[in-house]
Amino acid sequence: MAVCRFAYCSSASSSSTIVRFPKYPSQHVKSSLLPFSFATMEAPPEGYRRNVGICLMNSHKKIFAASRLDIPNAWQMPQGGIDEGEDPRNAAIRELREETGVNSAEVITEVPYWLTYDFPPKVREKLNIQWGSDWKGQAQKWFLLKFTGQDQEINLLGDGTEKAEFGEWSWVSPEQIVDLSVDFKKPVYKKVLAEFAPYFQ
Repeated sequence: MAVCRFAYCSSASSSSTIVRFPKYPSQHVKSSLLPFSFATMEAPPEGYRRNVGICLMNSHKKIFAASRLDIPNAWQMPQGGIDEGEDPRNAAIRELREETGVNSAEVITEVPYWLTYDFPPKVREKLNIQWGSDWKGQAQKWFLLKFTGQDQEINLLGDGTEKAEFGEWSWVSPEQIVDLSVDFKKPVYKKVLAEFAPYFQ
């Protein structure tokens, strides 16, 4: 897969200026911690952080994936927490803009139920220190969005309102995004992509 290692990325034939992204940190959390659990439900359960996931699809039916700065070699689709009183669909649009700088996208469909995953113990400890909470994991509402802009719009510095989370990005196949994701997210990714499969035909 072609990988963009910059905050801004343009096509190979373009002569546009590119801006290097800051260097990766040397310490990271291992992503292969097991076991993990996974569930589906109509409402988010107690003890789980409410979250949205965004499956961004381009005109070639490839999915946007980005590598985390804090976990080298771990790739994922954009996601983020839902603010108090915020509609999940609006949260998905906001999170996509904050994490990727993308405004040119339209919502196609959504998974009609919540998906949850548990954090592995070390990940849970790290995130709960970061968030000042004690979440078991995340309850996610997933949305499929179609990217209607140009790749030059993608900017891993986001819209400047939040700290950058990603270092590289690429358009990948559904199979690739599952392979590239951390182990405890794989069951959710498989379920999401099964729900959205008709749109990738």
